[in-house]
Amino acid sequence: MGQAEFWDERYKGGDFAFGTEPNSFLASQAHLFKPGQSVLVPGDGEGRNGVWLAKQGLSVDTVDVSPLGVAKARKHAEASGVSTNAQLADLLTWSWPQAQYDIVAAIYVHFFDEDRPRMHRAMLDALKPGGTLILEAYRPEQIEFKKIHQSGGPGTPDMLYSAEKLRNDFNGAPIDMLEELVAELSEGTRHRGLAAIVRAVVKKPD
Repeated sequence: MGQAEFWDERYKGGDFAFGTEPNSFLASQAHLFKPGQSVLVPGDGEGRNGVWLAKQGLSVDTVDVSPLGVAKARKHAEASGVSTNAQLADLLTWSWPQAQYDIVAAIYVHFFDEDRPRMHRAMLDALKPGGTLILEAYRPEQIEFKKIHQSGGPGTPDMLYSAEKLRNDFNGAPIDMLEELVAELSEGTRHRGLAAIVRAVVKKPD
């Protein structure tokens, strides 16, 4: 099963797999946003984070590999009375923009270790000088948390992130915040319960 089919299976039905509310860490960074700023949300699925960012007055582009996810994201934006540009593409082969965005919000966008550094560099490159990358993802410890709490995430360590991995990926870029923690997730039916996560706020050098 390819990635598009995998995520289409997750997103089928009338419910939203990860809910319609924004990721709480992303919402906590609202002080970084100014109306009119441009933001890219890679892997936004059914559109919950992109729609919320549009409600903050930002100009939003989202990209996802799932045709069903993109269709639901567009309907969610319309129903919410906001406009987002939801695009269908595989992030691994997408032609990433260069120096175009004020914000990139990468929320639970997991790549294999062989692809992760390149994808994180693409996110930084997509930012304008001085722009901000906001990231939240699962750590390797999530494999055990998932067994106990059914709180989501990839099932293999080579798709899970650590502070050390992120520090290496963003080497040379100022890191405003980087922390590993255990948090209680409440995001739809897929992200619910105690989880081992890592959070980062990274700047693109001026």
